[in-house]
Amino acid sequence: MPQKTGYSCLHTHTRFCDGKGEPEDYCKTAWEKGFSSLGFSAHAPITKKTGFPDPCWKDKEQRLDEYIEAVTVARKNWNGRLKVFLGLEVDYISGLMGPADEDYRKLGLDYIIGSVHFLLPPRGAPFCVDHRTEKFEAGLNEGYGGDISALTDAYYTSVESMLRLGGLDILGHPDLVKKNNANNRFFNEDAEFYLKKCKSTAELAGKCGIVIDVNTGGMNRGYLDSPYPSASLLKLFRENRVPAAINADAHTPEHLGGHYEEARRAMLAAGYTEMVLFNGRQNNRPVWEKIDISGASGTASN
Repeated sequence: MPQKTGYSCLHTHTRFCDGKGEPEDYCKTAWEKGFSSLGFSAHAPITKKTGFPDPCWKDKEQRLDEYIEAVTVARKNWNGRLKVFLGLEVDYISGLMGPADEDYRKLGLDYIIGSVHFLLPPRGAPFCVDHRTEKFEAGLNEGYGGDISALTDAYYTSVESMLRLGGLDILGHPDLVKKNNANNRFFNEDAEFYLKKCKSTAELAGKCGIVIDVNTGGMNRGYLDSPYPSASLLKLFRENRVPAAINADAHTPEHLGGHYEEARRAMLAAGYTEMVLFNGRQNNRPVWEKIDISGASGTASN
């Protein structure tokens, strides 16, 4: 039996959206790496709700039932060896969809990750901040006239609207808007306009009873050298007593556990001494176990 690390991943994408591989492949890798549990979080389909013809992750409406069945089978197959959880990553798009929507309550999910990928700018077409750099820049110029402060304000305003409406258990990659900002290409993450909005978002998160996603996906896919959220925002979350869970945002089984040590060190630098581990739902509320991160690797607290 592999030595347990105390780690998990709740942010996991398979072939059912923009990832690769079957749920079974991820379970096998998680087991081999000593994970305590594994949660799947396919992107919730958006086309039927929003009319957007080509979502970034190309999830098809008719595959949701197939996804749920595949995770349910994996849970049975790994019973007694690995805890397997069923989740969704649900996008918040103002006026169109979000984690609070009633239809997600009917799916028997263990948890929901709430994320903002799409912005609806005052001019031009909706665009996805998770797209590659040239499309991000095109959206900035077309939709916001090149005003990056307006774009980042719109992003965090959407995050805050999602938090107020509720329905999510985890806030996914809280500063995804920085994805294309390597070397401060578009903005300085220490700029007053940016930190002001980060502070507002962190304060609201502290009042909402959610967990943040310390997400190594950008590192696993080679376009960032640090996790989401950035050091300054992570510190603000800590100051507002927002619990945090390390996740890989895995799109292949090999991503599981990727750059977790860097994420742990980032949490420690921000003042965290514990992360949390999801342990299912009770009375329709998520149950979180505290995990000590002060040692060389995550170890369950007593």
